Amino acid sequence: MNKQTDCFELSNGVKMPCVGFGTWQTPDGQVAEDAVLAAIQGGYRHIDTAAIYGNEESVGIGIKKSGVPREELFITTKLWNDSHEYAKVKTACAESLERLGLEYLDLYLIHWPNPPQYRADFVGSIQDTWKAMEELYAEGKVKAIGISNFLPHHMDAIKSVAKVIPMVNQIRLYPGFVDHDTIAYCRKENMIVQAYSPLGTGELLEAPALVEFAEKYKTTVAKLCLRWSLQMGFCPLPKSITKSRILDNIDIFDFEISGLDLEVLTNMKNFGEAGTDPDTASF
Repeated sequence: MNKQTDCFELSNGVKMPCVGFGTWQTPDGQVAEDAVLAAIQGGYRHIDTAAIYGNEESVGIGIKKSGVPREELFITTKLWNDSHEYAKVKTACAESLERLGLEYLDLYLIHWPNPPQYRADFVGSIQDTWKAMEELYAEGKVKAIGISNFLPHHMDAIKSVAKVIPMVNQIRLYPGFVDHDTIAYCRKENMIVQAYSPLGTGELLEAPALVEFAEKYKTTVAKLCLRWSLQMGFCPLPKSITKSRILDNIDIFDFEISGLDLEVLTNMKNFGEAGTDPDTASF
């Protein structure tokens, strides 16, 4: 990926811009509207939100305010954990579209694989959910379908019945926090891996080892992490509500990390949090 207009090509041929703008924890209302507008004005064409974020309506207003034609944008949202049933999937998608003010989604993801209320029959629940996702795709309500936070055994449950293999798996991913088994599974099945929390936590940005690498490449730790993600073949989804940082996070195409340094960054100590186990999560 050499410029911000470059795209990943999904398994069905849909083009997904190589860097997305994340909106997790972005407050609903003016803050979300302004952040999304600043992102689009700054060159982002890929916006990521979710029903549970509670800001879909504001994200949609920001999109509309931008004036950029709908076909030039790539918009993702996600199915929340209370709707892992065939009929509920259809309803949830329709409600997300209404809040966003859109006629279709470019990508619709199952947000988590194994919520507590469906854990007694995880396999049956996720297969029923995926059937509805496939129908939304066939109907043209969504241009691509995928998953988030899925591990190999969760993907196996879908694969065993799928007519359409998920096109994307969005996972927590940054230097030092790399699930090699999940990534290998996705690559084998031609799924693009999206990286949420690509900058890890505040501790990651202050880690001396990363600061040293950033100085070597005359950049910031944040840009180093995002560039690492792209060069590893992942689609990063940085988030911010500060205009200067929003713009900085897409300005990552003027340097390249060496192959040796990519390997070191990949295998370094995890400076962030442990992450959430989808099979024991309480939500």
